[in-house]
Amino acid sequence: MSEFKRTDRVADQLQQELAVLIQREVKDPRLGMVTVSGVTVSRDLGYADVYITLLGDNDAERVKENLKVLKRAAGFLRSQIARRIKLRHVPELRFHYDESVVRGQRLSSLIDEAVASDRSRDGDDDEGQR
Repeated sequence: MSEFKRTDRVADQLQQELAVLIQREVKDPRLGMVTVSGVTVSRDLGYADVYITLLGDNDAERVKENLKVLKRAAGFLRSQIARRIKLRHVPELRFHYDESVVRGQRLSSLIDEAVASDRSRDGDDDEGQR
């Protein structure tokens, strides 16, 4: 089956629209640089789970504050989406913090540390053999 399911197409469209709307239309000073990393839509198009990441420091309090701002703006965002996308029913938006980017960065730095440690150990072994 080479064609996308309808929910996938709606999710992609929602992701694009939400990225623009959050950046340009949500006027809350508490909101940081938010990136919409993904959207999944339920099969009945009733709910859309919106996954976000934050630029910069991602402590738990900052994440919680940003999610609270987005939750309060969900009604506004839905109404804006209804104007931009032709859907009979715009899904209810549920915002979640996407930890995969932070987890990936942490794993990458651990790998870099291990490689650097191996290189320094190999360098010490080479000098000891001379």
